[in-house]
Amino acid sequence: MRRTGTIFNVQRFCTHDGPGIRTTVFFKGCPLRCKWCSNPESQKMAPQLMVRPSKCTGCGACAAACPVGAVVLLPNRPAQTRWEDCTHCFSCVDACLYGAREAAGREASVDELMEEILADRVFYKNSGGGVTLSGGEPLLQPQFAAELLARCKEEGLHTALETCGHAPKDAAAQLARSLDLVLFDVKQLNPLKHRKYTGMDNNRILRNLEFFSKNTETWLRVPLVAEVNDSEDHMEALANLAIRLGVQKISLLPYHEGGASKADQIGLEYPIPGASKPPDDHIKRLARIASDLGIEVSVGH
Repeated sequence: MRRTGTIFNVQRFCTHDGPGIRTTVFFKGCPLRCKWCSNPESQKMAPQLMVRPSKCTGCGACAAACPVGAVVLLPNRPAQTRWEDCTHCFSCVDACLYGAREAAGREASVDELMEEILADRVFYKNSGGGVTLSGGEPLLQPQFAAELLARCKEEGLHTALETCGHAPKDAAAQLARSLDLVLFDVKQLNPLKHRKYTGMDNNRILRNLEFFSKNTETWLRVPLVAEVNDSEDHMEALANLAIRLGVQKISLLPYHEGGASKADQIGLEYPIPGASKPPDDHIKRLARIASDLGIEVSVGH
């Protein structure tokens, strides 16, 4: 059977998604709605229209192609999208010659992705790299993700999964069989605060963290947002949890504003416009708290 899934990007020559040079496959669809999400176009499973006004020339081809009149031309301005009327038929994408409009998300087969992945085999071998599945959330498409990982292992490639962990345990078990490394995102240990900022509590997430840590090498990845999850007490609790579970490393990922512009490009209002990165000296202090407890810490990757 030709297994297919929905992805929104394949990024080559990545160096921050596991060891060595890697190809990262970004899956579409995520169960969480993190207010600071850097890839809001990854949240919905279905493909979405994405508009980049800076590339628009105002030629009008998109407006002429739109069957429901959702694209409006105004003098001396990029074409405007009435998002409430858009049906995501992508007629405007096909008509645009300048890359101002694109479909975020596409169907891909395991065979197609393997062809892209294997094109860089020599770089994986020379750098100790491999393939990382990210998202979105790969565990939302477990059969597709598991088959892709199994094919990578057949080719002798190092495999990694970046996950938010919110999925049934059987989905995690399907992927664990073919994984060398799990990059496990932990946003907030307090379940009420976790629900406030992501839309879900963290009970299932912490259970899957324990499962993965028992079955494969696991690194924690912590997106740091000022006054959301950057307290010293929270950092100490994270480090102690990591040590108890045998996690090998904690990666601190300071907040950046890339998600705000992307939200606008898909017609969404950014849910946490006042978000900011903690000060550099505070990030260093948090890293020192964890390292003093005896666990490896990195910042930014």
